[in-house]
Amino acid sequence: IGPAIKPSVPGSAQPVEQADGTAIDRTAKLFIGGKQVRPDGNYSLAVATAKGKLAGEVGLGNRKDIRDAVAAARACKAWPDATAYNRSQVLYYLAENLSGRAEEFAARLVQLTGVTAKAAREEVEQSIERLFLYAGLADKFEGRVHQPPARVVTLALHEPMGVVGIVAPDNQPLLNFISLVAPALAMGNTVVAVPSERHPLLATDLYQVVEYSDLPAGAINIVTGRSAELAGVLAKHDDVDGLWLFADADTCANAEADSIGNLKRVWTGNGRTLDWTSSEAAGEPFLRRAIEVKNVWVPYGD
Repeated sequence: IGPAIKPSVPGSAQPVEQADGTAIDRTAKLFIGGKQVRPDGNYSLAVATAKGKLAGEVGLGNRKDIRDAVAAARACKAWPDATAYNRSQVLYYLAENLSGRAEEFAARLVQLTGVTAKAAREEVEQSIERLFLYAGLADKFEGRVHQPPARVVTLALHEPMGVVGIVAPDNQPLLNFISLVAPALAMGNTVVAVPSERHPLLATDLYQVVEYSDLPAGAINIVTGRSAELAGVLAKHDDVDGLWLFADADTCANAEADSIGNLKRVWTGNGRTLDWTSSEAAGEPFLRRAIEVKNVWVPYGD
């Protein structure tokens, strides 16, 4: 991943030619199945700085890219089959690796969003803390034992939903992305994430952090592009088990309607986004949305 180049054909992802005649593609790619891959349509999306200048380009994902990402997420068995303790250790490692590049991500936040250096450092620190939070909860948010009015004991066991599609908003782009992805991963789900359409370079910068943090290939897949378009593809996809969507009211309503036919669990902001620094944007409410509860009834005698 490096500075994106201005394509010779508007909207297409083109390589840049070096002095020795070799070509290197400097457009940030998609992240599918543990690999950085070119978008199916071979088109790119320009990303602007807070001052309106070209910050870089990312791959313009389409329906085929979402299908590939969902297939990679479904094929990943190592993550849902891992113990909760193992998942917690990987998330701790991910947080530590992000911490080692905190200054780099803070500088990117300043460049893209125009926040002050202090605010950028605070967002990065909160992102790291949120990863540590879910790493700590991964093996502690467990099922319960209930005693109904009968001669049985009911075990309420937590299971991951499966493949979760996540479409992140534009505000606080690093923090919101981690706040949505981390609880889904903590509970053993595999993820297909669409980062902020306006500031996707913060997510593409995470590729290298993910690559050396022991997450198995396919556990997290990232497709950049037009949020409303990709949200619709995720909503209609029969092999996506859950969809978390924070976008404008029309995009949320369309996603809910598109999900009716396949009965996936949909959680939308209905046009309202969150203050991702607040307590309502973290903790058990997010973990509850990332699980299915299986009730096992155990009868007992006199």
